[in-house]
Amino acid sequence: MAMTGIYDAATHAFEPLHRFWEDRKTHRFTAGVLVLVFLATLLGIELARRGLLPPGLADITPTNHFRAVDLAFGLVLVIEVVSLIFAIPCSISWSVGKQIEILSLILLRSAFKDLAAFPEPISVIGHTDTLLRICSDAVGALAVFVILGIYYRLQRKHRDAITQGESRYCFVAAKKIIALALLAAFAGLGCVHAWKALAGGPNGDEFFPAFYTLLIFSDILIVFLSQRHLPTFRAIFRYSGFALTTVLIRLALSAPAYVNSLIGVAAAAFAVGVVLAYNSFYSNEVC
Repeated sequence: MAMTGIYDAATHAFEPLHRFWEDRKTHRFTAGVLVLVFLATLLGIELARRGLLPPGLADITPTNHFRAVDLAFGLVLVIEVVSLIFAIPCSISWSVGKQIEILSLILLRSAFKDLAAFPEPISVIGHTDTLLRICSDAVGALAVFVILGIYYRLQRKHRDAITQGESRYCFVAAKKIIALALLAAFAGLGCVHAWKALAGGPNGDEFFPAFYTLLIFSDILIVFLSQRHLPTFRAIFRYSGFALTTVLIRLALSAPAYVNSLIGVAAAAFAVGVVLAYNSFYSNEVC
């Protein structure tokens, strides 16, 4: 009974937040904020280049216009991560899909971020290494995007899913507890890294690897929870395979140039392999 009360409380806390986040008005608001932040950042950078900002503000304002693109993409990633958190109770396979989506956006952001190394107006002379890194990240993002399309095409409902009764309610509610904990951790990490950035400390590049580290542990926890409700080898392998995909994505985020794209593509391909093998050999079996 005590656990049922906890599950009920988690459900009552999660559902309003989920509805708010998925509401069309929220989507329009966040899109408007992105546009305003991007334009305001461009304006601030231009003023900094012309020496029109106060000294304190000028010290923390970049002078390359492509930094505005980097900031905007960073906010897009924040929005996508929140959507990923809310997808966890719905389906582990869809949440993994969201992780791969975020990986492709991180690779694109990395390509845009490297553009800041070029002078304005852009010239590739003397920046061949940077150009190659941009090409590597761009090709890696495209490959992940294509593989993601295959991944979503392979998705289907599984007969051995927990489809009814108290077992399904408890499993979904447990994932909602994990999602709420991740949401709180995400907010905490965001505040810490924002404070460090404003104080002149490490940049936000550490934020997403740190969050993906938390995702690894949450995915492994879901593997153990699934054993209570769906104790079959094929289900455990499927969940564990998805958890390993998260590990590979985390490694891609901390890998050096060129290697990050290779690991990212390998992570997306591995997720496709898990789904393809499961659909081909196990999805029609009844528990």
